[in-house]
Amino acid sequence: MAPMGIRLSPLGMAVFCLLGLGVLYHLYSGFLAGRFAFFMLSEPAAGGPETPHSSGAVDLRELLAVSVLAAVRGGEEVKRVRDGNDLNAKAKGKTREGAEEQLTSGDLLSNRKMFYLLKSAFPAVQINSEERVDTADQETVSWNRSIPEDIKQKIQPKEVPAESVTVWIDPLDATQEYTENLRQYVTTMVCVAVNGKPVIGVIHKPFSAYTAWAMVDGGSNIKARSSYNEKTPRIIVSRSHSGKVEQVARQTFGNNTVIIPAGGAGYKVLALLDVAEKNQEEADVYIHVTYIKKWDICAGNAVLRALGGHMTTLSGEEISYTGSDGNEGGLIASINMNHKALIEKLPDLEKTSHK
Repeated sequence: MAPMGIRLSPLGMAVFCLLGLGVLYHLYSGFLAGRFAFFMLSEPAAGGPETPHSSGAVDLRELLAVSVLAAVRGGEEVKRVRDGNDLNAKAKGKTREGAEEQLTSGDLLSNRKMFYLLKSAFPAVQINSEERVDTADQETVSWNRSIPEDIKQKIQPKEVPAESVTVWIDPLDATQEYTENLRQYVTTMVCVAVNGKPVIGVIHKPFSAYTAWAMVDGGSNIKARSSYNEKTPRIIVSRSHSGKVEQVARQTFGNNTVIIPAGGAGYKVLALLDVAEKNQEEADVYIHVTYIKKWDICAGNAVLRALGGHMTTLSGEEISYTGSDGNEGGLIASINMNHKALIEKLPDLEKTSHK
């Protein structure tokens, strides 16, 4: 019996408790739901799949894997068009030297495949390409997030801010040689720069299915050659520039200097490295004496840096892969050599680079 003769009804007490619980649920359900959602997003389930990276971060190992795949996929288009002799070549303009630049179906189809594969995998990353991307011709190309075993074994995950990354793609390097059916010079290339410095380079040769890749402070699937011949140094240059370089090169390195005219910046960088291919020439120094676009040289620059080599302007300045898409100062590239001494020998070529 309750005090003052008041009897408590069990049913009334139950209703009162239910009302109290309803008020508490209304007050705290939003808070608890928010905390639960935060917990679920922050902590992956044990044994479950890894959570995606935050939109502001990029894993360079994953970006390397996609870059290799993009170069190969683009190369497949390049080879298919050339094998079918369906180039549809046309002039797209002239170089500063007055030579006509060619554009083919191989350039365009490779560019579409490479650009949209990289963009779908890393939408927050800036991508610069040699060819214009037509949104009306957009292609859905997805990445299954698979990382090749050789990359897994040699490269550790490394995240960087997405806004610090710039990707440079060359969907078909050596287009002129491509139209002439000089297949050995043709490459597809992808480069990743972080804060303007090239850190990932991929150079793929579509007609031999050879792919070289490297990551600065990471690893690579290619090596530098161990030595060079000081008595008969070999200088590799663009086919169209061999006359400009030959006289000064012989004055610099001696009359026994061998000048190797070649097409494609990717091919010329590979000439400095240990590439076991019958169609790949070998050289000790790569020199380019005129203006050149950054998508032509970024991948090779990254590969050389990863292996301890150098690629600079002819005056010795590092090339930044931000801002404009062109490099005004020419270039000189070497590996396992005294790069500074090479630069000091080439004062006359630096003036030529601005013409």
